Amino acid sequence: DSEGGLYVCMNTFLGFGREHIERHYRKTGQCVYLHLKRHVIEKVPGASGGALPKRRNAKLFLDLETNGDLNSDDFEYEDEAKLVIFPDHYEISLPNIEELPALVTIACDALLSAKSPYRKQDPDSWEEELQASKHAKTLVQLDNGVRIPPSGWKCSKCDLRENLWLNLTDGSVLCGKWFFDGSGGNGHAVEHYKETGYPLAVKLGTITPDGADVYSFDEEEPVLDPHIAKHLAHFGIDMLQMQVTENGLRDNDIKPRVSEWEVIQEAGVKLKPMYGPGYTGMKNLGNSCYLNAVMQAIFSIPEFQRAYVGNLPRIFDYSPLDPTQDFNTQMAKLGHGLLSGQYSKPPMKSELIEQVMKEEHKPQHNGISPRMFKAFISKGHPEFSSNRQQDAQEFFLHLINLVERNPVGSENPSDVFRFLVEERTQCCQSRKVRYTERVDYLMQLPVAMEAATNKDELIAYELKRREAEAARRPPPELVRAKIPFSACLQAFSEPNNVEDFWSSALQAKSAGVKTSRFASFPEYLVVQIKKFTFGLDWIPKKLDVSVDMPDFLDISHLRARGLQPGEEELPDIAPPIIIPDDPKAFFSSLLYNPNIDESSVMQLAEMGFPLEACRKAVYYTGNLGAEVAFNWIVAHMEEPDFAEPLVIPAFGEVASSGAAAFGAVGLDNQPPEEMVAIIISMGFQRNLAIQALKATNNNLERALEWIFSHPDLEEESEPALDMMNMENNANANILAETGSEGPRIKDGSGRYELFGFISHMGTSTMSGHYVCHLKKEGRWVIYNDLRVCASERPPKDLGYIYFYHRIPS
Repeated sequence: DSEGGLYVCMNTFLGFGREHIERHYRKTGQCVYLHLKRHVIEKVPGASGGALPKRRNAKLFLDLETNGDLNSDDFEYEDEAKLVIFPDHYEISLPNIEELPALVTIACDALLSAKSPYRKQDPDSWEEELQASKHAKTLVQLDNGVRIPPSGWKCSKCDLRENLWLNLTDGSVLCGKWFFDGSGGNGHAVEHYKETGYPLAVKLGTITPDGADVYSFDEEEPVLDPHIAKHLAHFGIDMLQMQVTENGLRDNDIKPRVSEWEVIQEAGVKLKPMYGPGYTGMKNLGNSCYLNAVMQAIFSIPEFQRAYVGNLPRIFDYSPLDPTQDFNTQMAKLGHGLLSGQYSKPPMKSELIEQVMKEEHKPQHNGISPRMFKAFISKGHPEFSSNRQQDAQEFFLHLINLVERNPVGSENPSDVFRFLVEERTQCCQSRKVRYTERVDYLMQLPVAMEAATNKDELIAYELKRREAEAARRPPPELVRAKIPFSACLQAFSEPNNVEDFWSSALQAKSAGVKTSRFASFPEYLVVQIKKFTFGLDWIPKKLDVSVDMPDFLDISHLRARGLQPGEEELPDIAPPIIIPDDPKAFFSSLLYNPNIDESSVMQLAEMGFPLEACRKAVYYTGNLGAEVAFNWIVAHMEEPDFAEPLVIPAFGEVASSGAAAFGAVGLDNQPPEEMVAIIISMGFQRNLAIQALKATNNNLERALEWIFSHPDLEEESEPALDMMNMENNANANILAETGSEGPRIKDGSGRYELFGFISHMGTSTMSGHYVCHLKKEGRWVIYNDLRVCASERPPKDLGYIYFYHRIPS
């Protein structure tokens, strides 16, 4: 509450605004609250040149909700604290040792001096702002004729091409130190400073019209360089080149912008700020742009607006005593901040006049800070709880998982994304087929590089780039591969080979192919362009391509048709069980030497999941395919050791520890899914594995012996098998099951219209920046963290995740 301050319950230490404090009192009976209020005092010039304090309407600005630029030298704070006793609202000013018991005084002092929950949960984001370097103003630059090309850099002392730093004194390009994430270099930039004493360097690849990452070796910390544009221009780098269009230069006088950073952020174009409901920005908490972009897209969808913002009073009324740990409360709070318009207001006319008179521009930092939301939604997740950059697609699925697990009212907003996929698997030799269905939430389109329409230009560009690199000349202007969307759609619909396919018709391994079709079309279609892949060194890389995404999309031809006349189904027969002479030795060797399907690992890793988590998923699901392993990932992604390396337990440890080796036993004493998967991977049916584990108290060794001693149970009837599969698959996916009815879907036509897309800038999911474009009220709007502006050139061909809504029939 920007006017009423913050009330902190002295029993639970939860904070409430003025609107909700009465409700909390009636709900809990807690009657003692600490009332905190902060007044902002603006300095005005005094007659003697000093600054006199001027109280600005005694108004409180809470950093928890707004991002006003109140840290400058123009403002001071005046804090006020009182103890309030309900229901009479009796106030006691603090400090007040005379009237208060010692314990109450101690509690108040401890609360006032404690760090906020935000600082505890996200300490790295509360680091002090960068200070201007003491060397920036007096930096001497050598006139040695060095010119830095826009790409193709390499360390002058080794062959490294990443984590390169440009010394701002002599123009040397050198590698930085090695970092924990595997990036970095050999420390040549630091060695150069020790040899020469040249203090400042800028990281190549971070230079944008808004600034760059500068490091001071002498001050041993990142710094600001107020003269960075001048220092870069000395070496031929014009970071503000597009801004000269405002001074009257012709467009053809300016080198066109082709880099992702410039095109996606629409750099150099004067963008008009947007204000009001639905045009609220979000503060970047330190590589949290992936979260900002996804949440802006999510809360542009009416179903999510109704579920959380429309139900806000009811959600708040029925929230638990600790609302910081309630998903629906945090979603409603975030949605209200984005849609209410309270945190997106245009500057007052008087403020604009003041800026003009002072010949300075102070940008309006409206917007919200999603600290509490990020702290909750990432709790326990090894990646999202860090300050590292993450994959927006992975976060989208993580969010949908939480929405599914935390229903709000009768409407599940994630239903709008859910659709059924029909998978048709065919034995190439017998020509018999099998049809199965699974649930998905997004459509993943491969990039058909072979279909590029500018192959000749790409070949010529690559030759010129190599020649320029060998001759140490600036590289040629970037040529980006142009991929037709139709080619990506065709690649999606084509059959894929099934590795290690066992044909039940032949009772042997054979070649098999699988095709995917839509058994239902969702109300909102999310399309991911699979730009991220892995190099031979297993380092994630990104395909810098342009895909001509359509404004209107029709995928009706991808509707599934089911079993066709003349097609014969594959017999529902499991692979034969080969009983080893020594079951213990066989099982032990299986555990010690796991055969992990690397192709499935690669598919999962390309989705953005940590590599070790993918290996564990494939291992614990018995190499049953990427889809089954994906379900394991979703079910375990919040565990603390999710991304830890796979540790294969010894046979004795597994046998003796039983379920404890794999986690808690499921509901109704159901064996852990990982133990079931290991037995299934040996060729046994699922129902038999579950029955054996139950009969042996989830002991793998005894369960294996039990199976071999009950061969007659292998012929158990199909109805019983189906029943057990239904029972034990309940928690294997993120589907919203409604009893025996199956997943809820909203089927309809396959015609869609584009209304939003999320773009990524950078070379991999581990770095870079995300921006969201949304179509609102007939025009495109760019959401770049706190900046919300009308888009002039929406880069629809460079997106990563696209959002389409169904066109009514």
